[in-house]
Amino acid sequence: MTQDADVFGGGVAVITGAGSGIGAGLARRAGALGMTVVVADVNEDSARATVDQIVAAGGKAEAVRVDVSKPEELDRLADHVFATHHEVRLLINNAGIETVGYTWEVPTARWEATLNINIHGVIHGVRAFAPRMIECGKEAWIGNLSSVGAFGMMPAQTAYTVTKHAVQSFSECLYLEMGLRAPHIHVASIIPGMMKTNIFNAGAGDDVAGGEPDNAQAHRRRMFEMMRDHGMDLDEGCKLFLEQMAANKFWVHSDPEMSKQIIDGRIAFFQGQQAPVLAEMARHIVED
Repeated sequence: MTQDADVFGGGVAVITGAGSGIGAGLARRAGALGMTVVVADVNEDSARATVDQIVAAGGKAEAVRVDVSKPEELDRLADHVFATHHEVRLLINNAGIETVGYTWEVPTARWEATLNINIHGVIHGVRAFAPRMIECGKEAWIGNLSSVGAFGMMPAQTAYTVTKHAVQSFSECLYLEMGLRAPHIHVASIIPGMMKTNIFNAGAGDDVAGGEPDNAQAHRRRMFEMMRDHGMDLDEGCKLFLEQMAANKFWVHSDPEMSKQIIDGRIAFFQGQQAPVLAEMARHIVED
């Protein structure tokens, strides 16, 4: 038996934003390992589609509609899960959106939605679940979706980049807090590199309040095509994530070499204390 099957071979997994993308991939993997998966997503139809995939493969899952931008809905989710299942072995705060556009061109509502979903959804996911996970006294795992973008900079993806820097910092502090107060709760920062998801698909996020500037579509298209053509297979990456979490690693990567390259660049930036420089690849993506 592999380590991830031994660790995550039973118990309950709660994954937000699990109706699509990395969340859906993690939900399928958790289901394949033998967990009962609570598939939480703001789009109930998408959540049910993920549940159908898990059940068709012989797993157990349920769909719950949750808008992670609203703390009270995460409280409601936690109440439901603990009332129904009594404990949680794996919590992954994955839900997030991409927002494209220059800082001053992104509408207020879109800024607020991005911050509330990407940052507050993670923070309040932990706040809603952690007390009862700690109280259970059993070994459990929390994973927060960071990104290689947490260590870099990118014009016209400022809103998303800011949120991932915040999630990374939050996860680091949370790791220390759990070490002091609840060492049976393991914390991981999940750091996807380039993976085949639809987060940049043209029109993605149109149902989110505020929309994006008209000039965001060309940027989205270039990023979507790059991830489609060069990204890692989604299920392969999600398998790697849970394998590393099972090994109690804090740094959980899909592409360790990409992460290292970007982190090394960040270290050099801090040490040199020079003005930010736009990389040529980024220039090609941003410029029309």
